[in-house]
Amino acid sequence: MTAKMTRWLPLLALLLWPMIGHTEGLTLLTLDDGSQSQAINIKLEILALMTAISLLPALLLMATSFTRIIIVLAVLRQALGLQQSPPNKVLLGIALILTLFIMRPVGETIYTDAVQPYDSGAITLVEAAQRAEVPLRAFMLSQTRETDLEQMLRISGESLDLTPDEVPFLVLMPAFVLSELKTAFQIGFLLFLPFLVIDLVVASVLMSMGMMMLSPLIISLPFKLMVFVMVDGWAMTVSTLAASFG
Repeated sequence: MTAKMTRWLPLLALLLWPMIGHTEGLTLLTLDDGSQSQAINIKLEILALMTAISLLPALLLMATSFTRIIIVLAVLRQALGLQQSPPNKVLLGIALILTLFIMRPVGETIYTDAVQPYDSGAITLVEAAQRAEVPLRAFMLSQTRETDLEQMLRISGESLDLTPDEVPFLVLMPAFVLSELKTAFQIGFLLFLPFLVIDLVVASVLMSMGMMMLSPLIISLPFKLMVFVMVDGWAMTVSTLAASFG
């Protein structure tokens, strides 16, 4: 198990802790040698924790900046008129790298306050999960709109008078995702506008020249690429995404 995966294990345990609490001390099997029966009790914290590793990709997508970044990059590729360049795997790699960069302060705080004490035996798994939740919750709350949070509280039947620390994590997560989707599409709209203007200009020129059978995308693509490179579009996009997280 790599060090990066180990950093997220307390969070995964936090999500499954209600289940773990009910399975602690569960009798998994009974040995009978003919004279007496012996029940073997095995705590399922480790089993549940290993099972929770499968939730790591979903947690990475839903509780970090990955969602906003990958949507903006996909919209940018569509605005440029490029169908498969950069390929999906490259976009995912770029989004993962930027996610690690943006989430670095949160990850370092979790590792220092929760993972290291738990690894040294100073705190229990429950305490590590509680400590790990604090910086992640602060990040998610800072990016979540109040309207989205109130909507999720209404849907879940929770009180609207809850303080930020009292909001359940499984209610905060969908509100955070909803806010990320809205922000991502807003940024994507602003990125799309200049390329849309180029498409309209090229289409008007072709229409005035009577070249209606020629696709404007074929002519506008080189111009959009040239403009994007000249203004250092990748650096501007990355800086905008980083700045959008404050």
